Amino acid sequence: MGGMALLAREMGYRVTGCDANVYPPMSDQLRAAGIELIEGYDADQLKLKPDVFVVGNAITRGNALMEAVLDARAPFVSGPQWVGEHLLRERWVLAVAGTHGKSTGASMLAWILEVAGKAPGFLVGGVAKNFGISARSGGSDGAQRYFVIEADEYDTAFFDKRSKFLHYLPHTLVLNNLEFDHADIFPDLAAIETQFHHLVRVLARSARIVVNAQDAALARVLARGCWSACEGFGPGGQWQVMAEAPHTVFYQDRAMGQMRLQLAGAHNRANALAAIAAAHHAGVPVQLALEAMTEFVGVKRRLELRDEVGGVRVLDDFAHHPTAIKETIAAVRSQSSEGGRVVAILEPRSNTMKLGTMAPRLVESLSGADVVYCFAGKGVNWDAAQVLSPLGAKATVWTDLDAMAARIAQQARSGDQLLFMSNGAFGGIQNRVSELLRVREPA
Repeated sequence: MGGMALLAREMGYRVTGCDANVYPPMSDQLRAAGIELIEGYDADQLKLKPDVFVVGNAITRGNALMEAVLDARAPFVSGPQWVGEHLLRERWVLAVAGTHGKSTGASMLAWILEVAGKAPGFLVGGVAKNFGISARSGGSDGAQRYFVIEADEYDTAFFDKRSKFLHYLPHTLVLNNLEFDHADIFPDLAAIETQFHHLVRVLARSARIVVNAQDAALARVLARGCWSACEGFGPGGQWQVMAEAPHTVFYQDRAMGQMRLQLAGAHNRANALAAIAAAHHAGVPVQLALEAMTEFVGVKRRLELRDEVGGVRVLDDFAHHPTAIKETIAAVRSQSSEGGRVVAILEPRSNTMKLGTMAPRLVESLSGADVVYCFAGKGVNWDAAQVLSPLGAKATVWTDLDAMAARIAQQARSGDQLLFMSNGAFGGIQNRVSELLRVREPA
């Protein structure tokens, strides 16, 4: 929603917005763009009399402002519908969908198109560090205008329970992976597969799908019907990247060059490979895309190095699904020095994690870390200590954020990588630990 606000402001609209808790980096972007942020949902905001209220999917019936909007019969629309109607209809839309890697993959794709001189617009769920922003409307490449969008399967709004991505009608679609998630709105994986099937059903015959060739759930989706051309990436696909350095990229069994990334992990190589394949559909030569990837520096809060104090690295990541947690820990491990510890610090904050749906998988996901801290905050309605007990003494569960920060800083030692994982602000604990590391007695 913050990215949509930035796009509307760039298009010349006067934009205001309200939320219960706006935090950096998005709050900083919005204020810098001159967008007024209103804390809370006071019904008095109806007096602003906007042309339209653009409603995010976090808003439910019973929200004071939404009820006032409905009572006044004021115009309103969902965020995805507004973007689809006002921004995307005349564009070549390149959408990145899947359970994991959407923000990183979309940011990679936008950067490749930027380096290729296509001046794409984009809307991603994080701040792409190469651009310093999460959204822009974009320029033009001759008669063609490109727009890269993170295509989320979450529902659109309280009045539109279809997945957001059904409003985008992409011409190039990346299907990264598909696992069960969003247990608050989907009963099982089959229900999510149906939404992906609906997305495939609205693609043009001239569209192209770049799909993870190893993903069984995506294979089931395409087996239900596909009317567009498909290219697979990963083992068994037309696009492949070798796991061993120098990570040669192959297209249709022909070596195209080497992938050199600043980002660690097999999952980031897969994200990059999909982005290269999608850009190829938009006319970008593979060699140029590979060169662009050497310059890609990532997305804020995606394995972002926030600080380094006394040999202790403070990393911030958005991982909140067991698969993402496991892959992120593995990526950090691959960059650890000999004897250095990976310290995983997790906040189960998403609705799915709070419900405990994924709790049984956490032991395996966290097992690659040397030390585990888990913050069982408000809304976590399962026994985190019991769930993590198979990890033994290396895992501790906390309900006091300040006390946990103090212990982390006290126990940290040179060579450690402190990996904070949450899909929220995590109470600013990353900065707090950095401060404590700076003032503590020498280890």
